[in-house]
Amino acid sequence: MATIASAETNETTERVRSPGFPLAPWAASYLQATPLILILGFFFILPILMIAVVSFWDYDFAGLYPDFLTMNYAETLGSWVTWKTYLNTLKFTVIVWALTVFIGFWVAYFLAFHIRRTSTQMILFLVCTVPFMTSNIIRMISWIPVLGRNGLVNSALIEMGIIPRPIEWLLYSDFAVVLAMVHLYTLFMVTPIFNTLMRIDRSLFEAARDAGASGWQILWNVVIPLAKPGIAIGSIFVVTLVMADFSTVQVMSGGQSASVALMMKNQMSLLQYPAAAANAVVLLIVVLMMVAAILRVVDIRKEL
Repeated sequence: MATIASAETNETTERVRSPGFPLAPWAASYLQATPLILILGFFFILPILMIAVVSFWDYDFAGLYPDFLTMNYAETLGSWVTWKTYLNTLKFTVIVWALTVFIGFWVAYFLAFHIRRTSTQMILFLVCTVPFMTSNIIRMISWIPVLGRNGLVNSALIEMGIIPRPIEWLLYSDFAVVLAMVHLYTLFMVTPIFNTLMRIDRSLFEAARDAGASGWQILWNVVIPLAKPGIAIGSIFVVTLVMADFSTVQVMSGGQSASVALMMKNQMSLLQYPAAAANAVVLLIVVLMMVAAILRVVDIRKEL
């Protein structure tokens, strides 16, 4: 009786599990991915295609004219101003990336290996995220009263007798732009590196010490190689954010410096949308090449 009841139960379960119509495994996979494909297609791929199409249009002060012209790309790539602006943007990107990697790694290293209690780690990590509860603009302009001619830094240095007059290059300079960007984007480097370091097996450190390795040797040969996925992910975040930043460059440089994103903003304010679209396509290609170079150095899929 028990055997008959078990057979009937299995048959009922199979009937419930069997779909209304058979699907091949590959078809079921595509069907499950369809909602995500539709969302990405509408909100990501379609806007990029529209920008690419508009980049070939003609325009004047009166409006836009659908066409297929390479004039916008010729003017963009043939202008020395564009190349100089791209070099300036790449300069900001490299400097900010190097500083955020250095600062972000040591902050993540301290949180992961020098704080023993998990609750304390989480509290300190949340403290790092507190400034992100406000907008980028507020956090950026908060440096103005600190770095200004009569700001806190200059006032303190003059009162201590270290300098006779205010330092002019602290604000409205490339230094101010880099400082603000490092402040804005360091957490995007800390988070992935911290997550990667927390996954490292602590027994590897004991094995390295038993083999006679010093602290710096453990750091160089064990910690940093295992932290490469987090560094790569953080680098992608920082590179893409810096390349697309225009507000920080505009405000903190006082209009004395330029970036590609700021150039596109100025073109859009002049209603030169096809030229701005061509610049956007070129910038997208440059950023994708930089991301591909990062992924070429570190294969995140193999490392994770």
